[in-house]
Amino acid sequence: MRRRKFMALLGGASLWSLATRAQQPDRTRRMGVLMNRSANDPDGQTRLSAFQQSLQQLGWNDGRNVRIDTCWGADDVDRERRCAAELVALTPDVVLASGTLGIAALQQVTHSTQIVFVAVADPVSQGFVDSLSRPGGNITGFMLFEFSFGGKWLQLLKQIAPNVTRAAVFRDPAVISNMPEFAAIQAMAQSLGVEVNAFSMRDAAEIESAITTFARSPNGGLIFTTNASVSVYRDPIITLAARHKLPAIYPYRYMVTGGGLMSYAPDTIDLYRRAAGYVDRILKGEKPGDLPVQAPTKYELVINLKTAKALGLAVPPALLATADEVIE
Repeated sequence: MRRRKFMALLGGASLWSLATRAQQPDRTRRMGVLMNRSANDPDGQTRLSAFQQSLQQLGWNDGRNVRIDTCWGADDVDRERRCAAELVALTPDVVLASGTLGIAALQQVTHSTQIVFVAVADPVSQGFVDSLSRPGGNITGFMLFEFSFGGKWLQLLKQIAPNVTRAAVFRDPAVISNMPEFAAIQAMAQSLGVEVNAFSMRDAAEIESAITTFARSPNGGLIFTTNASVSVYRDPIITLAARHKLPAIYPYRYMVTGGGLMSYAPDTIDLYRRAAGYVDRILKGEKPGDLPVQAPTKYELVINLKTAKALGLAVPPALLATADEVIE
């Protein structure tokens, strides 16, 4: 009897143990986030919030079943490298990284940590992935846009400022994706009767010198391609365009909310929301190398009417009608 009672108790204890373990949640996952903004940047906070909200909708809650460590690289090479090293040292299950500098920094410290990127212009030519359809390795994500997109900037600049016959295209020679963007602008220029010239933007002094020199001749306009320098030098760029009465189009919405004339760009918030879906799939066992790199599906045209008025521009009603956001 004593043996039977003991075995019954043992069996009951085993069943209780199995039931208890079945009720317990999976281990808490760890996630790193490398943002290419400063911590006090409103747009950076909005993007991070959109990502976290989408994660919550997919069942991942910071502090409950996932721990999210965030580092703000601010599009500064040294800070991005420091953030990359700090996040990888925490051995996260996956890292979300925004911008080219962040991915490049992560590649220097890891080839095994699973990574999802957001807003990278040309991940193939920069060596981040093998191909868009089959990234391979430990990285996948969401492109900023396709290169043919560059011609649209010139079309919109000509629409809002019909007198423009000269366009200064600012690019960073170190950013590979700026070359095909410029090529797309050149391809569009002849049909619009606009002469385009490329200018480097490696530092504030170079940008100021180029804009000041360009502004000495009439009928000019500015186009800024996608690179970190546009973000880093946003304030002097907007100030110089206003001072020299030059219409300008930018690749980022926040340039227009900060006083710039116009932007045409992917809906970056949508990219962060979609990135949460890839992070979810990776945390559930899928591999980055098997998830195709995706292009944006939503684009935004933003126009600042106050800036247009200061430049003496009458925005065509047809252009206003197509704008996603008008700042007055």
